Amino acid sequence: MNKRQKIITTGVWFLLTGSICVIIFSGYQLKKSLQIYEAGNQSYETLKEQAHRRESGSESGGELLSGNVPPDFIDFEWLNKINPDTSAWLYCPDTAIDYPVMRADDYDWYLHHLPDGSSNANGTLFLDPNCPEDFLGDLSIIYGHHMKSGRMFGSLTGYKKQDYFDEHPSMFLYTKKGNYRVDLKYGCVISAGEWRDRAFIYEVNLDALLAYASTKTTFKSAAENGDDDSFLVLSTCSYEFDDARYIVIGVLRPESGSQRGIGEE
Repeated sequence: MNKRQKIITTGVWFLLTGSICVIIFSGYQLKKSLQIYEAGNQSYETLKEQAHRRESGSESGGELLSGNVPPDFIDFEWLNKINPDTSAWLYCPDTAIDYPVMRADDYDWYLHHLPDGSSNANGTLFLDPNCPEDFLGDLSIIYGHHMKSGRMFGSLTGYKKQDYFDEHPSMFLYTKKGNYRVDLKYGCVISAGEWRDRAFIYEVNLDALLAYASTKTTFKSAAENGDDDSFLVLSTCSYEFDDARYIVIGVLRPESGSQRGIGEE
């Protein structure tokens, strides 16, 4: 083997060794990421098992529920012991959306932390800091990650198709003041810049937001609204272009005879 062949052989071995190291490191990182996501998923499953309640008629509360079963009410007293920022619980039948909603002081913390305060890529659904924490204003906005697993708000972009909306036309919002059915009205893609520039986070621009969404909605809904109705906006990332967001807008319908959260007046 001449000198040139030795140099080429040595180079090939270096490249091969480097490639193997990259593959091993990438596999380690992927395994680590999956473990982090799974830890977050398990944390939420535990929260659901404890927070979901079915009314039993006893003064101390109802029976515990597990799985994707709609509760009669949510045990906010227990949730507040985990995190006093707990503001609501959002549930959409037959989807992964079954999570607590936190009151946030900024737009960053709950993107990277679970309700118990631990750091996790799943993050937590959280209410826009500009919105009343009791959901009694005209406009409430909830943010959540678009997870590839479908967790958090990963399933929200399903509303880009009419068939998905037809199967999931409503959600349910449980709060400390009362419960609501959320009749979904519009869904649309908007850039983060346009969202900010139009100041859609503020109640004063609610009419403009509804007018904008009505011309760009990805599904048709028979949901109606009046002048006194309040609205809920759900927002997550979308990938049509850089900084794209997908928002779903629903009308909040107070449920008659709705139960207050356990331990709340």
